[in-house]
Amino acid sequence: MTQHALPILILASALALSACASKKDVLPAESWQAAPAPAEAPIDQPGTVPPVEQVAPTTLSGMQADMVAAAGADIVYFPYDSYGLDEAARAVLGGQAEWLVRNGSVRANIEGHTDERGTREYNLALGERRANAAKNFLAAQGVDPGRLSVISFGKERPAVEGANEDAWARNRRAVTIVVSGGR
Repeated sequence: MTQHALPILILASALALSACASKKDVLPAESWQAAPAPAEAPIDQPGTVPPVEQVAPTTLSGMQADMVAAAGADIVYFPYDSYGLDEAARAVLGGQAEWLVRNGSVRANIEGHTDERGTREYNLALGERRANAAKNFLAAQGVDPGRLSVISFGKERPAVEGANEDAWARNRRAVTIVVSGGR
């Protein structure tokens, strides 16, 4: 990618994200304290976690589509009020880790999300713990943690609108987003 194309791509991405952003008030990061994630997230038993959905690679950008094709998904789901990784989440993250190790120049953001229940502050902290659980798992599989960033959106960016168990289950997630890398 040329030196001029990268800043343009970053600016276009920022504009697109800001256009999609919720108009709700968002607390600045320094106004809340998140509990640090433990070195290893607990393993949860199967619960009310939706099945991993296969995302059509044609709907994603190049590197993201490559990762999804290799790993099966870019999303892992969590049970209610939990940041523990169940076996399905570990399988998806294992595939992501293999792809990230093979593509050593790629950086990724891991977004943590929650359902709408709970306070904004609590959900921001829980979203961060979920993102860190995914990051810690990827790092344990050999991905350089310096290539991984985490961000929590809490309940501010739901994937599915609704106030029912199905919507809540699909909103309790961590999403791995490829942000840079070369071919």
